[in-house]
Order: sequence, then structure tokens, then C-alpha cells
Amino acid sequence: MNGLCLGFDTSNYTTSAAVFDGKTGENRGRLLTVPEGTLGLRQSDALFQHTKRLHLMVEQLRADGVMGGIRAVGASTRPREVEGSYMPCFLVGEGQARSLASALGVPFVACSHQQGHIAAAAWSAGHGELLDTPHLAWHLSGGTTELLLVRPEGCMVRAELIGGTTDISAGQLVDRIGVGLGLAFPAGKAMDELSRNSVKKDCFTVKMSEGKFSLSGMENKIRAMAEQGAESCDVARYTFETLASVLERATVWARSVYGELPVLCSGGVASNRLLRERMEPLGAIFAPPQYSTDNALGVAILTHRWLEREGKA
Repeated sequence: MNGLCLGFDTSNYTTSAAVFDGKTGENRGRLLTVPEGTLGLRQSDALFQHTKRLHLMVEQLRADGVMGGIRAVGASTRPREVEGSYMPCFLVGEGQARSLASALGVPFVACSHQQGHIAAAAWSAGHGELLDTPHLAWHLSGGTTELLLVRPEGCMVRAELIGGTTDISAGQLVDRIGVGLGLAFPAGKAMDELSRNSVKKDCFTVKMSEGKFSLSGMENKIRAMAEQGAESCDVARYTFETLASVLERATVWARSVYGELPVLCSGGVASNRLLRERMEPLGAIFAPPQYSTDNALGVAILTHRWLEREGKA
């Protein structure tokens, strides 16, 4: 690989490192360990696990023969590119990236976790051109359910929040329901598989106003279903049918307001099969599942774009 860039992403639940040379990229990541029966990690615990594991991701890249001649190092330093956006877990990736860049005498490039998600999704879906043109994007994860208007801004992208949930995220909903059904956290993949055993297509009608909606009422409804003895597969299917319905309606609203823009879907929840089936008829573009979940590839891509803009690639 030539003009190689290294990227780090230490999100709330995944440690990852990736390389990108302008054409091809490789990501190595590992989920953090969450105690059985719990719904997440304290930031101090996440930070500790990242500190112990990040070097292992880099060692994997080197062992696989895809590392060498690093020209720049990047890291996600915050959840979103907005004032006040902060989570301690990102300090691990940023600190190690800055130290490595200094030791190698190469530039350090900062971006947000959300910008990295958008870049990884666009590139891995074969639509890297979206990074240079306005588009709509859904960021669907354990902490975020946001409908964004994305515009290019130099080598980066600027995401404006235009819709999404006003309380819990889609990922939180799926995890809470899944753990309540006895599944391990994070529960998205297991919930997806469970839902495939149901043929029911009914759902809860979530109220929506100008692209914004609440999922807390939906959580109460689904918990009641489970408590009343509904089959676990039907509960899982009902959860995803409801999410798919409200996301579809919000997307239709956004395109009526902002024009028939492409719609890019990223984040771990975006890997769900049913959501893809409902959104693809609207022209939605999805990353491959391995690049829908948290990863450092988007960070490495944006770092390489910065290198190209500076004429150093």
C-alpha cells in the first residue's frame, strides 16, 4: 500500500484500527467485554479496555502484512462534530494516534466518530462520491438515531441534524428488548436472527412531527407484549417492523423537504436485514454489515482525504 494512512476509533463498545491507501483499506476491531445481563459499560471501564487492546489491533494489521510507510495518523476524538460533544473513551485513540504521529514525524488528523461512520459507509458501499456531494444520512447506533443533512466541507463532511429520535436510540431500544428476552448485550445481531422466525408484520405506530419521533412509548408497548406471553421471535419482529416504519416515514418527509437526495445508512442498527428491505426501495444505500458497525476505516479514509488535499499523498 502506498500513501498509507492509519486510523483509530475507540468508541463506547468497539476498539478498532484501520489502514487506507486511497483505493483499498483494512480494518481490525474487537467488541469490548460487557458483563452478562448488563446494558453497557461505564466510561472508565470502556477506557480501560481500549487502553489494553488498541495496540493489539495495530499488531494484527502488521501481522497481516498491510502496514508500513504510514504517511498520516488519524483518530476519532468525539462522537459528533458539534460543540460540547465529548466522551472519555475517545481519549485512548486520540492519545495513541497523536503519540504515534509525533514519533513518526507525520501529520495527525482529527475527525468525529459520526464523520467516520459516514465515510466508511459511503466508501464500502461503492459510493465514495457521496463524500463530495450533499446527501441524507441515517446514523443508527447504540447511542444515536439521527437523520442528517450531510454536505462536503473540505476533506471532511459536515452533518446537520434534521430529524431522528428525541429520547432513546434505536440501538438502545433493541438492546433493552433483547436483554429482556434473555439475549446477550449488545443484542442487535441475535435480535435480527430471532426476528427471522416470525412471519408477523404488525407494528406500533410511532408519532412523528417534522422528522422527529420518540421511541420510549414503543419500548413500553413491546415490554408489555413480552410480559403478556408473546413469542420472543414475534417480539423481535415487532421491534424491527416498528423501527422500519418510522424510519421510512421520516425519510420520505426529509426527501419532500430537502429534495430527492441520496440516503446513506450507517451505524450498527443499519446492518439489520428488515430495515434494509424496507429502506432500499426508497433508494437507501447501505454499507456492508462489517462496515455498518463501529470501525476505524472511515477515520483512515478521511485522514487520506486530508493528505490528498494537502498534496502529500
